[in-house]
Amino acid sequence: SVGDFNATQTATAGATKEAAGEGIISLLIKQIVDSPEGNFKMFDVTYALVCVVGIVRNIETSSTKITYTLEDHSGRIDAHYWLEEGDAVKAPDAMINNYVKIYGSVRSQAGQKVLMVFKLLNILDPNEVCTHTLEALHSRYKAEEYHVKGDSSSGGGAGNFGTSGITSSQNNAMVAGLDNKQMAVFQAIKSNVSEEGISRKELKAKFSHINESEMNNILDFMISEGHIYSSIDADHFICTM
Repeated sequence: SVGDFNATQTATAGATKEAAGEGIISLLIKQIVDSPEGNFKMFDVTYALVCVVGIVRNIETSSTKITYTLEDHSGRIDAHYWLEEGDAVKAPDAMINNYVKIYGSVRSQAGQKVLMVFKLLNILDPNEVCTHTLEALHSRYKAEEYHVKGDSSSGGGAGNFGTSGITSSQNNAMVAGLDNKQMAVFQAIKSNVSEEGISRKELKAKFSHINESEMNNILDFMISEGHIYSSIDADHFICTM
């Protein structure tokens, strides 16, 4: 399954003691290059993973890692995919001058920002490039909207909504850019606390107004975007955030 990773667990492995953050945010490369050191933050919210889309301009392979130089219209960044012993055959199948989508955590090396790759996906549909740019804009303006709301309501008491009080559901909506049906399914998956996750059958029963084909499309989309991943089999799902 293309979504088989846990955003919070993987991104915090080996991280420093700073706030690890959670969730995934879609960005342009320049936003990462210009960001302060540490995990990416936007309006005081820290994210575990970032998602970027760009053209692979160079690939360098060593015994320990593969480095992809990724370029979009805003800048360039190196992305490192670390290899475990005998793991080279599992490396992402990317080609120079092709578009890819990368999920990774932000690190600094010799004063420059780099990405540590957790998932690399080849982009086959050019519409995905445009969609990603729109998602990056959506993430930025939604982050500001919630920040302003927090500032304007933080003066009255402990129950008010401050910047640090962004709820996980609002954070998810801000990052994911999902429509109402997708968001409802996402929240149902997130609210399930069982170890194996929620089953496709349970979701279909819970959302009887969504037909089987549409439900499958919603699940496939959220897996491809890295919002959920399959667990014990292809019919059980867990949220990455």
